[in-house]
Amino acid sequence: MSKKNTYYAPTGGLPPQTQLLSDRAIFTEAYAIIPKRVMTDIVTSFLPFWEKMRMWVIARPLSGFAETFSQYIVEVEAGGGSNRPELDESAQGVIFVVEGEMDLTIEGASHNLISGGYAYLPPGCKWTLKNNSAEHVKFHWVRKAYQFVEGLDVPEAFVANEQDIEPTVMPDTGDVWATTRFVDPSDMRHDMHVTIVTFQPGGVIPFDETHVMEHGLYVLEGKAVYHLNGEWVEVEAGDFMWLRAFCPQSCYAGGPGPFRYLLYKDVNRQMPFIRPKS
Repeated sequence: MSKKNTYYAPTGGLPPQTQLLSDRAIFTEAYAIIPKRVMTDIVTSFLPFWEKMRMWVIARPLSGFAETFSQYIVEVEAGGGSNRPELDESAQGVIFVVEGEMDLTIEGASHNLISGGYAYLPPGCKWTLKNNSAEHVKFHWVRKAYQFVEGLDVPEAFVANEQDIEPTVMPDTGDVWATTRFVDPSDMRHDMHVTIVTFQPGGVIPFDETHVMEHGLYVLEGKAVYHLNGEWVEVEAGDFMWLRAFCPQSCYAGGPGPFRYLLYKDVNRQMPFIRPKS
């Protein structure tokens, strides 16, 4: 399986006045599709203590929908960054670089992340980010409140690059379906996984997965047809799928090239109860 990959990143701007209004954007009780075409300049957000940055918020906790995570696509100009990027001591994060490069300092240790670079940032971790290059850097930032468990240590921070990790091929699929894992699935310290899933042309999820995990799926490359809660939708590089727990989901990767997406899911914890007020 080739490891020479390109990742789609939004370019912003505004569509011309001559463009048709309708698009593939949809928000239902079970899933949402945010197509790449709607990620324009006017829907960007900003954060305190950051310089020369903007971001597209593509997922945030919503009561009655997906509640465990937020996901941003962050763009930082040359010379920009932050010395106070995370203000929530209970929040853990994953960064995945899709364009450009940046310098990430974690507990005083400096790391240069290029396209394909991945960083896990545990809760309470002290980190900073700076774009010391001459070009913009764009990256995904996935955040989740860490669920502490007595007797389990908090995971340590680490950096990696997907180009250096051999994908794990799903059994009985003829090598058409594989997952690039940055964390050992048996490591109970982690309560979320952010992976990269790859389908070769013709590869399928051959049944409607229906499970407790919430999902964020950002299409890095290619295109496919997804079956979501009984409806067929087309997705392509740059689109984001946001799936509520138990949303039935399957897909078919039609080609002509690989279909790849960055996947978030919550794992390895008991289900919290909504308790009556006393």
